[in-house]
Amino acid sequence: MQQIQVACQNCALARLCLPVALGSEDLVKLDGLIKQPRAIDRNEHLFHMNDPFESLYIVRSGCIKTYTPSPSGEEQVTGFYLPGELFGLSGINSGKQPTAAQALERTNICELPFSKMDDVTQQIPALSQQIIKVMSDELMHDQELLGLLGKKSAEARIAAFLTNLAKRCSKRHLSATEITLNMSRSDIGNYLGLAEETVSRTFTRFVNEEILSVQRREVSILDPERLQKMTCSS
Repeated sequence: MQQIQVACQNCALARLCLPVALGSEDLVKLDGLIKQPRAIDRNEHLFHMNDPFESLYIVRSGCIKTYTPSPSGEEQVTGFYLPGELFGLSGINSGKQPTAAQALERTNICELPFSKMDDVTQQIPALSQQIIKVMSDELMHDQELLGLLGKKSAEARIAAFLTNLAKRCSKRHLSATEITLNMSRSDIGNYLGLAEETVSRTFTRFVNEEILSVQRREVSILDPERLQKMTCSS
């Protein structure tokens, strides 16, 4: 895995991940504790299910998919992580990774070894509050997923999924109407509890109704207000 020399204080995502509330002196301290970003190729795994829990991870660029594999080799997708988003917290309790993490494209990852967390929180007290905030966000993410799966219609699930992605892109100071879908239709369906064919048909319907414009992985939200309303449909 290729190492990428980028310090936290020079990173364009510094206001989106753990360093958001840290001053320049604390950022320098964090640089001494966090592992330098590394690149993983498309389809490569960062970790597998039941691997020892050793670190927290932040996406610097690219996209990560987490999933739970079944004994028969099938997957249950549990999340997609975009630049500036932290993941890997779910392994803290058991000491093992409850999911696998796979890159959906060439992805750069920052790694914070959990063994250094005591040193981190002692040297950078503000960071502990940030980690608690991220853990709270993870709980909200799980609740949102349950809410998506509880929606009856495919249209509502996919509308909610796209609306959520738009909000996350906006947080990254990217366009909330021009979105790149790094994940496949199959992965989206798996995550939302829908068949791949249902996802494709729903996207086609949204295009025909001029809610979306789709060019392969590039999605333009033409009618954000209507898409938002569809998240509440049964």
